[in-house]
Amino acid sequence: MSVPQYRKAAAFALAAGLGLSLTACSTKSGDSSNDASGKVTITVDCQPVGAQKELLQNWNEDVVEFQKQNPDIVVKSVSVGEQCNNPPDFTARLAGGTVTDLFYGYMTDLQQVLDSGQAKDITEFANKENVSTWDSVDPALKEVFTDGGKLYAVPVKNYSMGLVYNKVLFQQAGLDVNNPPKTWGEVRAAAKKISALGNGIAGYSEYSAGNTGGWHFTSLLYSQGGQVLSPDGKKAAFNDAAGKQVLQNLKDMRYGDNSMGDRQLLQWGDLLTNAGAGKVGMFIGAPDSTQAIVSQFQGKFQDWAMAPLPGQDGLAKGTLGGGEGYFFKKDLTPEQVKAGLKWIEYQKLLPGKGQFDYVRLKPQNYPVGLPQPLLFANGSEVQKQELELRKANANVDTTNFALFEATPVPIKGEPRNAQAIYAVLDAAMSGVLTSPNSNIDALLKTAEEKVNQLLAAES
Repeated sequence: MSVPQYRKAAAFALAAGLGLSLTACSTKSGDSSNDASGKVTITVDCQPVGAQKELLQNWNEDVVEFQKQNPDIVVKSVSVGEQCNNPPDFTARLAGGTVTDLFYGYMTDLQQVLDSGQAKDITEFANKENVSTWDSVDPALKEVFTDGGKLYAVPVKNYSMGLVYNKVLFQQAGLDVNNPPKTWGEVRAAAKKISALGNGIAGYSEYSAGNTGGWHFTSLLYSQGGQVLSPDGKKAAFNDAAGKQVLQNLKDMRYGDNSMGDRQLLQWGDLLTNAGAGKVGMFIGAPDSTQAIVSQFQGKFQDWAMAPLPGQDGLAKGTLGGGEGYFFKKDLTPEQVKAGLKWIEYQKLLPGKGQFDYVRLKPQNYPVGLPQPLLFANGSEVQKQELELRKANANVDTTNFALFEATPVPIKGEPRNAQAIYAVLDAAMSGVLTSPNSNIDALLKTAEEKVNQLLAAES
Protein backbone atom coordinates (compact mmCIF):
# COMPACT_ATOMS: atom_id res chain seq x y z
CA MET A 1 0.00 0.00 0.00
CA SER A 2 1.08 3.46 -0.73
CA VAL A 3 -1.05 6.51 -0.90
CA PRO A 4 -3.81 5.75 -3.30
CA GLN A 5 -2.83 2.26 -2.22
CA TYR A 6 -3.82 2.98 1.42
CA ARG A 7 -7.36 1.76 1.29
CA LYS A 8 -9.62 4.38 2.80
CA ALA A 9 -12.97 3.64 4.43
CA ALA A 10 -15.06 6.51 3.08
CA ALA A 11 -17.37 6.14 0.08
CA PHE A 12 -17.91 8.89 -2.47
CA ALA A 13 -20.42 9.14 -5.34
CA LEU A 14 -18.98 10.59 -8.53
CA ALA A 15 -20.75 11.96 -11.60
CA ALA A 16 -19.19 11.22 -14.97
CA GLY A 17 -17.47 14.11 -16.72
CA LEU A 18 -16.89 15.04 -20.35
CA GLY A 19 -19.80 12.89 -21.50
CA LEU A 20 -18.26 9.66 -20.22
CA SER A 21 -20.60 6.88 -19.21
CA LEU A 22 -20.62 6.03 -15.50
CA THR A 23 -22.13 2.66 -14.72
CA ALA A 24 -23.02 1.10 -11.41
CA CYS A 25 -20.60 -0.82 -9.24
CA SER A 26 -22.38 -4.03 -10.13
CA THR A 27 -21.41 -3.84 -13.80
CA LYS A 28 -20.69 -7.29 -15.17
CA SER A 29 -17.99 -7.70 -17.78
CA GLY A 30 -20.42 -9.81 -19.77
CA ASP A 31 -22.34 -6.59 -20.46
CA SER A 32 -19.30 -4.87 -21.90
CA SER A 33 -17.69 -6.78 -24.75
CA ASN A 34 -18.18 -6.00 -28.45
CA ASP A 35 -21.11 -3.71 -29.24
CA ALA A 36 -23.19 -3.63 -32.42
CA SER A 37 -20.66 -1.38 -34.14
CA GLY A 38 -17.86 -3.82 -33.43
CA LYS A 39 -16.18 -1.67 -30.79
CA VAL A 40 -14.61 -3.32 -27.76
CA THR A 41 -15.86 -1.93 -24.44
CA ILE A 42 -14.04 -2.25 -21.13
CA THR A 43 -14.99 -1.05 -17.65
CA VAL A 44 -12.25 0.31 -15.39
CA ASP A 45 -12.44 1.31 -11.72
CA CYS A 46 -10.54 3.61 -9.40
CA GLN A 47 -10.30 6.83 -11.31
CA PRO A 48 -9.44 9.76 -8.97
CA VAL A 49 -12.26 10.91 -6.70
CA GLY A 50 -13.04 13.35 -3.92
CA ALA A 51 -10.77 16.36 -3.68
CA GLN A 52 -8.62 15.15 -6.58
CA LYS A 53 -10.46 17.36 -9.10
CA GLU A 54 -7.50 18.02 -11.36
CA LEU A 55 -6.53 14.36 -11.38
CA LEU A 56 -10.10 13.36 -12.24
CA GLN A 57 -10.10 15.88 -15.06
CA ASN A 58 -6.81 14.45 -16.29
CA TRP A 59 -8.24 10.93 -16.22
CA ASN A 60 -11.30 12.00 -18.19
CA GLU A 61 -9.16 13.84 -20.72
CA ASP A 62 -7.02 10.72 -21.09
CA VAL A 63 -10.10 8.59 -21.77
CA VAL A 64 -11.22 10.98 -24.50
CA GLU A 65 -7.79 11.17 -26.11
CA PHE A 66 -7.22 7.42 -25.83
CA GLN A 67 -10.54 6.73 -27.56
CA LYS A 68 -9.61 9.15 -30.35
CA GLN A 69 -6.38 7.26 -30.88
CA ASN A 70 -8.15 3.90 -30.54
CA PRO A 71 -11.60 4.41 -32.12
CA ASP A 72 -12.39 0.71 -31.81
CA ILE A 73 -12.18 0.83 -27.96
CA VAL A 74 -14.66 2.30 -25.46
CA VAL A 75 -13.46 2.90 -21.89
CA LYS A 76 -16.16 3.21 -19.23
CA SER A 77 -15.00 4.57 -15.86
CA VAL A 78 -16.88 2.90 -13.00
CA SER A 79 -16.88 4.68 -9.67
CA VAL A 80 -16.69 2.68 -6.48
CA GLY A 81 -15.69 5.91 -4.79
CA GLU A 82 -12.88 5.91 -2.31
CA GLN A 83 -13.87 2.36 -1.45
CA CYS A 84 -11.23 1.33 -3.97
CA ASN A 85 -8.93 1.85 -1.01
CA ASN A 86 -10.92 -0.10 1.59
CA PRO A 87 -9.89 -3.77 1.97
CA PRO A 88 -13.24 -5.10 3.30
CA ASP A 89 -15.12 -3.48 0.43
CA PHE A 90 -12.66 -4.85 -2.12
CA THR A 91 -13.10 -8.34 -0.65
CA ALA A 92 -16.89 -7.97 -0.80
CA ARG A 93 -16.78 -6.94 -4.46
CA LEU A 94 -14.57 -9.94 -5.23
CA ALA A 95 -16.94 -12.31 -3.43
CA GLY A 96 -19.97 -10.78 -5.12
CA GLY A 97 -18.43 -10.84 -8.58
CA THR A 98 -19.02 -7.09 -9.01
CA VAL A 99 -15.48 -6.12 -9.94
CA THR A 100 -14.98 -4.24 -13.19
CA ASP A 101 -13.26 -5.66 -16.27
CA LEU A 102 -10.01 -4.04 -15.14
CA PHE A 103 -9.95 -3.78 -11.37
CA TYR A 104 -7.42 -2.13 -9.09
CA GLY A 105 -5.70 -4.10 -6.36
CA TYR A 106 -2.67 -4.05 -4.10
CA MET A 107 0.32 -6.28 -4.67
CA THR A 108 -0.85 -7.98 -1.49
CA ASP A 109 -4.21 -8.83 -3.04
CA LEU A 110 -2.99 -11.52 -5.44
CA GLN A 111 -3.81 -14.47 -3.20
CA GLN A 112 -7.34 -13.41 -2.35
CA VAL A 113 -8.01 -12.53 -5.99
CA LEU A 114 -6.86 -15.99 -7.04
CA ASP A 115 -8.93 -17.59 -4.26
CA SER A 116 -12.00 -15.72 -5.50
CA GLY A 117 -11.59 -17.12 -8.99
CA GLN A 118 -12.16 -13.65 -10.46
CA ALA A 119 -8.83 -13.10 -12.23
CA LYS A 120 -7.81 -13.94 -15.77
CA ASP A 121 -4.39 -15.27 -16.70
CA ILE A 122 -2.98 -12.57 -18.99
CA THR A 123 0.44 -14.11 -19.56
CA GLU A 124 0.02 -14.64 -23.30
CA PHE A 125 -1.13 -11.04 -23.82
CA ALA A 126 1.49 -9.23 -21.71
CA ASN A 127 4.12 -8.41 -24.30
CA LYS A 128 5.64 -5.55 -26.24
CA GLU A 129 2.98 -5.85 -28.95
CA ASN A 130 0.22 -4.84 -26.53
CA VAL A 131 2.31 -2.68 -24.13
CA SER A 132 5.18 -0.98 -25.92
CA THR A 133 7.12 -0.39 -22.67
CA TRP A 134 6.53 -3.89 -21.28
CA ASP A 135 10.12 -5.07 -21.60
CA SER A 136 11.25 -2.06 -19.52
CA VAL A 137 8.87 -2.67 -16.59
CA ASP A 138 10.86 -3.86 -13.57
CA PRO A 139 10.76 -7.68 -13.60
CA ALA A 140 10.52 -7.75 -9.80
CA LEU A 141 7.21 -5.89 -9.99
CA LYS A 142 5.84 -8.30 -12.57
CA GLU A 143 6.85 -11.18 -10.34
CA VAL A 144 4.68 -9.88 -7.51
CA PHE A 145 1.58 -10.46 -9.64
CA THR A 146 2.74 -13.85 -10.88
CA ASP A 147 1.67 -17.21 -9.49
CA GLY A 148 2.77 -20.55 -10.86
CA GLY A 149 4.40 -18.85 -13.81
CA LYS A 150 1.15 -17.09 -14.75
CA LEU A 151 0.68 -13.31 -14.72
CA TYR A 152 -2.60 -11.93 -13.39
CA ALA A 153 -2.09 -8.17 -13.17
CA VAL A 154 -0.03 -5.28 -14.52
CA PRO A 155 1.94 -3.21 -11.97
CA VAL A 156 1.13 0.51 -12.12
CA LYS A 157 2.73 1.91 -8.93
CA ASN A 158 5.29 0.95 -6.30
CA TYR A 159 6.77 2.46 -3.17
CA SER A 160 9.00 2.02 -0.13
CA MET A 161 8.59 3.50 3.34
CA GLY A 162 10.58 6.11 5.21
CA LEU A 163 10.15 8.75 7.93
CA VAL A 164 7.99 11.68 6.81
CA TYR A 165 8.35 14.79 8.94
CA ASN A 166 6.95 18.32 9.20
CA LYS A 167 9.77 20.85 8.81
CA VAL A 168 7.72 23.70 10.27
CA LEU A 169 7.02 21.80 13.48
CA PHE A 170 10.65 20.67 13.64
CA GLN A 171 11.80 24.29 13.54
CA GLN A 172 9.22 25.39 16.10
CA ALA A 173 10.38 22.60 18.42
CA GLY A 174 14.05 23.58 18.02
CA LEU A 175 14.94 20.50 15.96
CA ASP A 176 17.31 20.40 12.98
CA VAL A 177 15.31 19.83 9.78
CA ASN A 178 18.50 18.69 8.05
CA ASN A 179 19.26 16.08 10.70
CA PRO A 180 16.06 14.10 11.29
CA PRO A 181 15.96 11.12 13.67
CA LYS A 182 17.97 8.06 12.64
CA THR A 183 16.88 5.75 15.47
CA TRP A 184 13.60 5.09 17.25
CA GLY A 185 15.12 6.56 20.39
CA GLU A 186 15.72 9.79 18.50
CA VAL A 187 12.18 9.64 17.10
CA ARG A 188 10.86 9.38 20.65
CA ALA A 189 12.94 12.35 21.83
CA ALA A 190 11.88 14.48 18.85
CA ALA A 191 8.22 13.51 19.24
CA LYS A 192 8.28 14.61 22.86
CA LYS A 193 9.62 18.05 21.93
CA ILE A 194 7.10 18.47 19.10
CA SER A 195 4.11 17.43 21.22
CA ALA A 196 5.21 19.96 23.85
CA LEU A 197 4.18 22.67 21.37
CA GLY A 198 0.60 21.89 22.42
CA ASN A 199 -2.42 22.88 20.33
CA GLY A 200 -3.34 19.23 19.73
CA ILE A 201 -0.12 18.40 17.90
CA ALA A 202 1.05 14.80 17.90
CA GLY A 203 4.82 14.46 17.80
CA TYR A 204 4.51 11.08 16.12
CA SER A 205 1.35 9.55 14.68
CA GLU A 206 0.49 5.98 13.78
CA TYR A 207 -2.25 3.85 12.21
CA SER A 208 -4.11 1.15 14.13
CA ALA A 209 -7.31 0.32 12.23
CA GLY A 210 -8.64 -0.74 8.83
CA ASN A 211 -5.65 -3.05 8.15
CA THR A 212 -3.37 0.01 8.13
CA GLY A 213 -2.13 -0.73 11.65
CA GLY A 214 -0.92 -4.17 10.63
CA TRP A 215 0.61 -2.74 7.49
CA HIS A 216 2.67 -0.23 9.50
CA PHE A 217 3.52 -2.82 12.15
CA THR A 218 5.14 -4.79 9.33
CA SER A 219 7.31 -1.87 8.24
CA LEU A 220 8.27 -1.13 11.85
CA LEU A 221 9.09 -4.81 12.32
CA TYR A 222 11.31 -4.79 9.22
CA SER A 223 13.14 -1.78 10.64
CA GLN A 224 14.05 -3.97 13.62
CA GLY A 225 15.24 -6.78 11.37
CA GLY A 226 12.18 -8.92 12.13
CA GLN A 227 10.00 -11.09 9.92
CA VAL A 228 6.22 -11.40 9.77
CA LEU A 229 6.32 -15.06 8.74
CA SER A 230 8.76 -17.95 8.89
CA PRO A 231 10.89 -18.54 5.76
CA ASP A 232 8.46 -21.20 4.50
CA GLY A 233 5.50 -18.85 5.04
CA LYS A 234 3.66 -21.37 7.20
CA LYS A 235 4.03 -19.82 10.67
CA ALA A 236 3.90 -16.37 12.27
CA ALA A 237 7.36 -15.08 13.21
CA PHE A 238 6.62 -11.66 14.70
CA ASN A 239 6.17 -12.77 18.32
CA ASP A 240 9.83 -12.24 19.15
CA ALA A 241 12.16 -9.56 20.47
CA ALA A 242 11.76 -7.46 17.33
CA GLY A 243 7.95 -7.52 17.47
CA LYS A 244 7.97 -6.70 21.18
CA GLN A 245 10.32 -3.78 20.59
CA VAL A 246 7.97 -2.33 17.96
CA LEU A 247 5.04 -2.27 20.37
CA GLN A 248 7.17 -1.14 23.32
CA ASN A 249 8.42 1.88 21.35
CA LEU A 250 4.86 2.89 20.55
CA LYS A 251 3.62 2.33 24.09
CA ASP A 252 6.48 4.41 25.48
CA MET A 253 5.64 7.32 23.20
CA ARG A 254 1.86 7.00 23.66
CA TYR A 255 1.73 6.65 27.44
CA GLY A 256 5.24 7.27 28.73
CA ASP A 257 5.56 10.60 26.92
CA ASN A 258 1.99 11.35 25.75
CA SER A 259 3.54 12.41 22.44
CA MET A 260 1.14 10.64 20.05
CA GLY A 261 -2.06 12.49 20.87
CA ASP A 262 -5.20 11.20 22.53
CA ARG A 263 -7.10 10.25 19.38
CA GLN A 264 -6.18 6.77 18.19
CA LEU A 265 -7.63 4.02 15.96
CA LEU A 266 -6.51 6.12 13.01
CA GLN A 267 -6.87 4.96 9.44
CA TRP A 268 -5.27 6.37 6.29
CA GLY A 269 -7.39 9.47 5.83
CA ASP A 270 -7.52 10.25 9.55
CA LEU A 271 -3.77 10.59 9.95
CA LEU A 272 -3.26 12.52 6.72
CA THR A 273 -6.12 14.89 7.53
CA ASN A 274 -4.31 15.72 10.76
CA ALA A 275 -1.02 16.04 8.89
CA GLY A 276 -2.56 18.41 6.35
CA ALA A 277 -3.80 20.55 9.22
CA GLY A 278 -0.27 20.78 10.65
CA LYS A 279 -1.04 18.58 13.64
CA VAL A 280 1.47 15.76 13.01
CA GLY A 281 5.23 16.01 13.50
CA MET A 282 6.28 12.63 12.09
CA PHE A 283 4.88 9.42 10.67
CA ILE A 284 6.13 6.64 8.46
CA GLY A 285 5.01 6.60 4.85
CA ALA A 286 5.97 6.55 1.20
CA PRO A 287 6.99 9.63 -0.83
CA ASP A 288 3.51 10.05 -2.26
CA SER A 289 1.99 10.47 1.19
CA THR A 290 3.19 14.06 0.89
CA GLN A 291 1.37 14.24 -2.43
CA ALA A 292 -1.87 13.19 -0.73
CA ILE A 293 -1.36 15.71 2.08
CA VAL A 294 -1.25 18.44 -0.56
CA SER A 295 -3.76 17.28 -3.18
CA GLN A 296 -6.39 15.75 -0.88
CA PHE A 297 -5.90 17.20 2.58
CA GLN A 298 -5.05 20.87 1.92
CA GLY A 299 -1.53 20.73 3.28
CA LYS A 300 1.54 22.56 1.97
CA PHE A 301 4.17 20.56 0.17
CA GLN A 302 7.03 22.80 1.32
CA ASP A 303 6.25 21.85 4.92
CA TRP A 304 7.28 18.23 4.47
CA ALA A 305 10.50 16.27 4.05
CA MET A 306 11.45 12.62 4.12
CA ALA A 307 14.28 10.59 5.61
CA PRO A 308 15.19 6.90 5.63
CA LEU A 309 13.28 4.68 8.02
CA PRO A 310 14.92 4.70 11.47
CA GLY A 311 16.16 1.54 13.18
CA GLN A 312 16.58 0.68 16.82
CA ASP A 313 20.29 1.45 17.05
CA GLY A 314 20.96 3.02 13.65
CA LEU A 315 19.37 3.05 10.25
CA ALA A 316 16.64 0.50 9.68
CA LYS A 317 17.65 -3.04 8.78
CA GLY A 318 14.82 -3.15 6.24
CA THR A 319 11.75 -1.28 5.07
CA LEU A 320 8.46 -2.27 3.55
CA GLY A 321 7.94 -1.99 -0.19
CA GLY A 322 4.75 -2.61 -2.10
CA GLY A 323 2.41 -1.17 -4.65
CA GLU A 324 -0.60 -1.74 -6.83
CA GLY A 325 -1.72 -2.94 -10.20
CA TYR A 326 -4.72 -3.77 -12.36
CA PHE A 327 -6.21 -7.25 -12.56
CA PHE A 328 -8.33 -8.48 -15.46
CA LYS A 329 -11.68 -10.14 -14.84
CA LYS A 330 -11.84 -13.85 -15.59
CA ASP A 331 -14.38 -13.90 -18.44
CA LEU A 332 -12.92 -11.17 -20.63
CA THR A 333 -12.47 -11.87 -24.30
CA PRO A 334 -8.97 -11.70 -25.84
CA GLU A 335 -10.03 -8.45 -27.51
CA GLN A 336 -11.00 -6.94 -24.15
CA VAL A 337 -7.71 -8.00 -22.56
CA LYS A 338 -5.74 -6.40 -25.39
CA ALA A 339 -7.86 -3.25 -25.16
CA GLY A 340 -7.30 -3.14 -21.40
CA LEU A 341 -3.56 -3.46 -21.80
CA LYS A 342 -3.54 -0.63 -24.32
CA TRP A 343 -5.43 1.58 -21.84
CA ILE A 344 -3.08 0.73 -18.97
CA GLU A 345 -0.10 1.43 -21.20
CA TYR A 346 -1.48 4.86 -22.10
CA GLN A 347 -2.58 5.84 -18.60
CA LYS A 348 0.11 4.21 -16.44
CA LEU A 349 3.17 3.07 -18.40
CA LEU A 350 4.09 5.72 -20.96
CA PRO A 351 6.53 8.53 -20.06
CA GLY A 352 4.84 11.82 -20.92
CA LYS A 353 1.31 10.36 -20.78
CA GLY A 354 -1.23 9.61 -18.05
CA GLN A 355 0.36 9.50 -14.60
CA PHE A 356 3.69 10.47 -16.20
CA ASP A 357 2.34 13.56 -17.99
CA TYR A 358 4.48 15.87 -15.90
CA VAL A 359 3.97 18.85 -18.23
CA ARG A 360 0.25 18.70 -17.44
CA LEU A 361 0.72 17.97 -13.75
CA LYS A 362 3.33 20.67 -13.13
CA PRO A 363 0.95 23.69 -12.97
CA GLN A 364 -1.69 21.73 -11.06
CA ASN A 365 -1.82 21.19 -7.31
CA TYR A 366 0.18 18.02 -7.73
CA PRO A 367 3.84 17.53 -6.74
CA VAL A 368 6.18 16.58 -9.58
CA GLY A 369 9.63 15.33 -8.65
CA LEU A 370 8.85 12.67 -6.06
CA PRO A 371 11.00 9.51 -6.24
CA GLN A 372 7.91 7.42 -6.96
CA PRO A 373 6.57 5.46 -8.78
CA LEU A 374 9.72 3.77 -10.04
CA LEU A 375 8.16 1.26 -12.41
CA PHE A 376 10.88 0.87 -14.98
CA ALA A 377 14.06 -1.18 -14.70
CA ASN A 378 17.03 0.92 -13.65
CA GLY A 379 19.18 1.80 -16.66
CA SER A 380 16.51 1.11 -19.27
CA GLU A 381 15.88 3.77 -21.90
CA VAL A 382 12.29 4.18 -20.71
CA GLN A 383 13.50 4.71 -17.13
CA LYS A 384 15.96 7.36 -18.31
CA GLN A 385 13.23 9.09 -20.31
CA GLU A 386 10.86 9.17 -17.33
CA LEU A 387 13.60 10.50 -15.03
CA GLU A 388 14.54 13.27 -17.46
CA LEU A 389 10.91 14.35 -17.80
CA ARG A 390 10.46 14.28 -14.01
CA LYS A 391 13.53 16.42 -13.38
CA ALA A 392 12.69 18.86 -16.18
CA ASN A 393 9.20 19.49 -14.80
CA ALA A 394 9.81 19.28 -11.05
CA ASN A 395 7.67 21.80 -9.19
CA VAL A 396 8.81 20.79 -5.70
CA ASP A 397 12.04 21.08 -3.81
CA THR A 398 13.56 17.68 -4.49
CA THR A 399 16.08 18.27 -1.72
CA ASN A 400 13.23 17.39 0.65
CA PHE A 401 13.80 13.79 -0.45
CA ALA A 402 17.58 13.92 -0.74
CA LEU A 403 18.22 12.05 2.50
CA PHE A 404 15.67 9.38 1.63
CA GLU A 405 17.16 8.81 -1.81
CA ALA A 406 20.80 9.05 -0.75
CA THR A 407 20.46 6.48 2.04
CA PRO A 408 18.46 3.57 0.63
CA VAL A 409 17.26 0.95 3.08
CA PRO A 410 16.90 -2.67 1.88
CA ILE A 411 13.34 -3.15 0.65
CA LYS A 412 11.37 -6.17 1.77
CA GLY A 413 8.09 -7.25 0.24
CA GLU A 414 4.80 -7.70 2.00
CA PRO A 415 4.04 -11.12 3.49
CA ARG A 416 1.83 -13.75 1.93
CA ASN A 417 -1.86 -13.16 2.73
CA ALA A 418 -0.86 -9.68 3.82
CA GLN A 419 -4.31 -8.10 4.09
CA ALA A 420 -5.67 -10.87 6.32
CA ILE A 421 -2.53 -10.73 8.47
CA TYR A 422 -2.71 -6.95 8.69
CA ALA A 423 -6.29 -7.20 9.94
CA VAL A 424 -5.09 -9.44 12.79
CA LEU A 425 -2.15 -7.18 13.63
CA ASP A 426 -4.44 -4.14 13.83
CA ALA A 427 -5.53 -5.46 17.22
CA ALA A 428 -1.97 -5.50 18.54
CA MET A 429 -1.39 -1.94 17.35
CA SER A 430 -4.68 -0.63 18.70
CA GLY A 431 -4.08 -2.47 21.97
CA VAL A 432 -0.88 -0.61 22.85
CA LEU A 433 -2.23 2.72 21.61
CA THR A 434 -5.56 2.67 23.46
CA SER A 435 -4.73 1.08 26.82
CA PRO A 436 -1.94 2.08 29.21
CA ASN A 437 -2.29 -1.35 30.83
CA SER A 438 -1.93 -3.33 27.62
CA ASN A 439 0.17 -6.49 27.84
CA ILE A 440 2.52 -6.64 24.87
CA ASP A 441 3.32 -10.33 25.32
CA ALA A 442 -0.37 -11.21 25.41
CA LEU A 443 -1.20 -9.05 22.39
CA LEU A 444 1.51 -10.67 20.28
CA LYS A 445 0.66 -14.18 21.47
CA THR A 446 -2.99 -13.71 20.51
CA ALA A 447 -2.03 -12.30 17.12
CA GLU A 448 0.42 -15.16 16.57
CA GLU A 449 -2.26 -17.75 17.31
CA LYS A 450 -4.75 -16.10 14.94
CA VAL A 451 -2.26 -15.78 12.10
CA ASN A 452 -1.19 -19.41 12.52
CA GLN A 453 -4.84 -20.45 12.37
CA LEU A 454 -5.30 -18.39 9.24
CA LEU A 455 -2.27 -19.93 7.56
CA ALA A 456 -3.23 -23.45 8.60
CA ALA A 457 -6.72 -23.03 7.13
CA GLU A 458 -5.22 -22.11 3.77
CA SER A 459 -2.57 -24.82 3.62
